[in-house]
Amino acid sequence: MSTLILSLPPGHPGPATEYGYTLTTDGHTATRHANAPAALLPDPGRAGEVVAVVPARALSWQRVTLPPGAGTQAPRLRAVLEGLLEERLLDDPAALHFALEPGARPGAPAWVAVCDRAWLRAALQALEAAGRPVQRVVPEFAPGPTASGAPDHFALGTPEDAHLVATAQGPDQAVAVLPLSPMALQLTGAMAGADAGGQPPAVRAEPAVAALAEQMLGRPAVLYTASQRALDAARGDWDLAQFDLASSGRTRALRKAGTTLGTFARAPQWRAARWALGLLVATQLVGLNAWAWQERQALEAKQAGVRAALTQTFPQVKVVVDAPVQMERELAQLRQAAGSVSPRDLEPMLAAAGAALPPGQLPTALDYSAGDLRLRGLELPAEALASANQRLSAAGYSSRMQDGQWLLRTGGQP
Repeated sequence: MSTLILSLPPGHPGPATEYGYTLTTDGHTATRHANAPAALLPDPGRAGEVVAVVPARALSWQRVTLPPGAGTQAPRLRAVLEGLLEERLLDDPAALHFALEPGARPGAPAWVAVCDRAWLRAALQALEAAGRPVQRVVPEFAPGPTASGAPDHFALGTPEDAHLVATAQGPDQAVAVLPLSPMALQLTGAMAGADAGGQPPAVRAEPAVAALAEQMLGRPAVLYTASQRALDAARGDWDLAQFDLASSGRTRALRKAGTTLGTFARAPQWRAARWALGLLVATQLVGLNAWAWQERQALEAKQAGVRAALTQTFPQVKVVVDAPVQMERELAQLRQAAGSVSPRDLEPMLAAAGAALPPGQLPTALDYSAGDLRLRGLELPAEALASANQRLSAAGYSSRMQDGQWLLRTGGQP
């Protein structure tokens, strides 16, 4: 499954507004990246996903503690956040969009991402009008610990408008966005000396500002392209499409399942798991085929035994078509020749019916044909019929009432 990752432009979108995009099939490697207007953006496919990335400079971060009973209903939770943040925000809360940290729960501190509501809605509507509806909205950078536990520093932008982004400065510190300068590098810890491992803090820089960052740092910076930044952002847990911008729970679950399945199918880190799963499926298929072969051989052996019993018992039978039926026919002929009766004959069936009927119940007429005995003129209550059926079943017969007649047959259900 392909994923189209779009970087939202800072201004109000128009027909000529260009979006930086990255197309990926595994979530880790870009297959294509460039800039294009919304109408010319590549199509991720019917099962693909479109992810919008909100620039760091378009977001502010607030730390809140949800009160008990805040609940999970969107209108109530939105009202709670407005009440908690009203005194901290410069703009009217009604004009802002809020997004709560994944896994936030009452009584524990949680981050809230804040951005301009009208701008974000207009950007998403422009993409939807161009046939690229967004399934997920993620922040370019988010607070929280990094893999190393140390702050991350990013030099971004152009030489004329360069800025520094610092994340994970502390458990309660948000993402810091400052103009790129020696003072900003000093304040965020990028100019600190070597850490315990003997290495100074790494600063990742876009190619356009890499030289400027290296000049201020006095050491090389790690190149970090916009495409790499988009891929890292899309793999995060955040989804800013909350409250009035949220999809239904079912839609989110389906999209999440599709994204997870696509990642498992293509991501390099899942290669070993895919091989293991393929080996397991192949082993199961081989085992099922072996078991089916053994069952088939056992069935053929039983059928051969039945045919052998028929031909050995009745040597005159030269061609075996249906061994049980042919054996029953031969036995009937032997009984007829010997003058004996079978359970399908009239006399044994009449004797079984007479033993099963309650005293005083006599039929007014009977009809016998090829092992079927029909008795008319009987009036059997439900209890008497059940008792008669039970006695007949013990004798190897079955019976039922049909059109006012009592029908008897040998064997199973008549």
